[in-house]
Amino acid sequence: MTLVDTPVITAGGPSLTQERRLVTAIPGPRSQELLARKAEAVASGVGHTLPISVVAAGGGVIVDADGNSLIDLGSGIAVTGVGNSAPRVVEAVTAQLHSFTHTCFTVSPYEGYVAVAEKLNELTPGDHVKRSALFNSGAEAVENAVKIARHFTKKQAVVAFDHAYHGRTNLTMGLTAKNIPYKSGFGPFASEVYRAPLSYPFRDGGLSGAEAAVRAISVIEKQVGAENLAAIIIEPIQGEGGFIVPAAGFLPAIVEWCRANDVVFIADEVQTGFARTGAWFASEHEGIVPDLVVTAKGIAGGLPLSAVTGRAEIMDSAMAGGLGGTYGGNPLACAAALATIETYEDDGLIDRAREIGAVLIGRLNALRTADPRVGDVRGRGAMVAMELVDPASGAPDAALTSAVAAYAHSNGVVVLTCGTYGNVIRFLPPLTISDELLIDGLSVVAEGLKHA
Repeated sequence: MTLVDTPVITAGGPSLTQERRLVTAIPGPRSQELLARKAEAVASGVGHTLPISVVAAGGGVIVDADGNSLIDLGSGIAVTGVGNSAPRVVEAVTAQLHSFTHTCFTVSPYEGYVAVAEKLNELTPGDHVKRSALFNSGAEAVENAVKIARHFTKKQAVVAFDHAYHGRTNLTMGLTAKNIPYKSGFGPFASEVYRAPLSYPFRDGGLSGAEAAVRAISVIEKQVGAENLAAIIIEPIQGEGGFIVPAAGFLPAIVEWCRANDVVFIADEVQTGFARTGAWFASEHEGIVPDLVVTAKGIAGGLPLSAVTGRAEIMDSAMAGGLGGTYGGNPLACAAALATIETYEDDGLIDRAREIGAVLIGRLNALRTADPRVGDVRGRGAMVAMELVDPASGAPDAALTSAVAAYAHSNGVVVLTCGTYGNVIRFLPPLTISDELLIDGLSVVAEGLKHA
């Protein structure tokens, strides 16, 4: 980290100096001015993690209005995998901006939407014939995946899992497990949504993936019934729920049960998709082929876009006009998505995610060996977390987690917390980050753990 006397603000992207630099305390005076304006203008329900005002970002850093340069280990919650201003994305969006910004695809179609659908059909798991539909947000795509599954199966019930997060709309709040801040006081929620136990190796007492699947299937069969069940939806690695990686064999067993019982298997790859876990999609790690795949976040380099991709017979079951939306597949977002996918491919970012994962797992496991408060380290690729606990009881330690995150923030490192119990620190660095920045950021987290 370097200290300078005056703010230096440059353009975003690779031209930014890639270093942690503190000019003022966090927040500085200029950031405080914006936060005061936010308090007066923005609904208080719209919170923020860091008290800063961002003016530039790129590579692996975020620069605020006071000239502080923070290491980004959050990627806007796994959105900016290719960086905050990837050159191909900037160029593609600029060119599209000069052509047209909108027509509404369901009124007058354009090539960009079709090209993104073709690419998704090619990249998502499975060699079956696929179709795609584009939307705006992850929650919107989840809602559409559920309604497509219901229309196809002529059944209504949907099963989600413990610790799940699928969004903040009415249906997706019902699918989401965590009460505060996502659900409390916002009900009633959509009906015919049920919950099954997940495989959570750190807290399952040694239960294997196969055994955990038997437990989940038993609950589903007894409390819902396959004859009533349209779909099972699951994050292959849970995001907000705590970066929980199910034990090996759990996901394949659930998929096999779905196939045998005419239940649509929906993989919510909103956070895990697009190179994040060291594969195009996290489903690939266990060789599962979902019927429907939901994507968003890392799809378009920061522009709002999401999708549902799946088996042609399922996707085509909806009547013409049954799917769509005014902004779904906006031409600017589609241009960004094509450039983003090209960047993942041509810049070797899937391999880079694995390299980042090796650094994360290695450094965090060293912390775990040295400090019994680090109860678990888990994840894949550039999607890794550590769970903090009371070493005597193994109980979740949310206070410690909050203290470590606060220390990181005040010392120029963006980290995010998660987990049903609020005791997990998650690491989602952009795949463009350097090893030097990554190691510096992790060193600050280690200092925070020592100070807490």
